[in-house]
Amino acid sequence: MAGHKKATSDLLLETVLSSLHDDKAEDIVQIDLREKTEIGDHMVICSGRSTRQVTSISEKLAQRVKDEFGHSVRVEGKDSGDWVLIDTGDVIVHVFRPEVREFYQLEKMWLPQPDAAS
Repeated sequence: MAGHKKATSDLLLETVLSSLHDDKAEDIVQIDLREKTEIGDHMVICSGRSTRQVTSISEKLAQRVKDEFGHSVRVEGKDSGDWVLIDTGDVIVHVFRPEVREFYQLEKMWLPQPDAAS
């Protein structure tokens, strides 16, 4: 389609981060997955202050990716607003309410842990 950018993983990541910042997402964490898994190149985890904000952040992000790159994204969990997964293909985005994010602790699963040697 005319006017759409080629969806490289770095351009998708840039668009995702820009959208999250514009919509006041909090505690944004970016994780490089390229050496860890085949599910995508990047994961972004962030928080919204309420179910309403989580839903809004997710909807706007999905629309922005569609507008800029011409393809739809897969969205799961939007109905509850506690945790929404947006799969853009190369960039996977998790938007949580803070309490739900604390419960699942995805960052601990994907980020390197500091050595506990003391």
